[in-house]
Amino acid sequence: MALKATIYKANIELADMDRNYYDSLQLTLAQHPSETPQRLMVRLMAFILNAHQDLRFGKGLSDESEAALWQVNYSDEINLWIELGQLDEKRLKKACNQAKAVKLYCYGTSVKTWWSQVEQKLNKFERLTIEQFEPSTCEALVKLLSRNMDFQCSIQDGQLWLTSDEETLLVETIKLK
Repeated sequence: MALKATIYKANIELADMDRNYYDSLQLTLAQHPSETPQRLMVRLMAFILNAHQDLRFGKGLSDESEAALWQVNYSDEINLWIELGQLDEKRLKKACNQAKAVKLYCYGTSVKTWWSQVEQKLNKFERLTIEQFEPSTCEALVKLLSRNMDFQCSIQDGQLWLTSDEETLLVETIKLK
């Protein structure tokens, strides 16, 4: 019998002062059985950092033809393709060929090793930006994971401040490309 996805709800009050985007988001996240809590929270942070009325969660792990997140306009053009993890050149090339912009959010303890192996190959993709979540940030995010989450988020000067009932956390990324 196949394992079912675990459903999480996130209510987000977002104030992105860098992009003048303000919204109340009620998100439903389905955690694929093979998706780690760390990846789930990175996916949520990627959504918050790129929030837009047209941004949607893709099928991600269960369908390789879709992004983890993407922003598709009314003409079915992909404005933004967002991936998570340490992907190979082939997958990112496909994304760059299909979307106007591609973002990759890396996380985990082996990012430095992965980046040293793929940096030259990935630098040729002009539409691609790559950012890294520090392992300590990911650990702190996982501690905030619950089936029903409420966050107040403010983004200013590239910094995301995430506030829950328990604590306030600074979520920053390191730009690799």
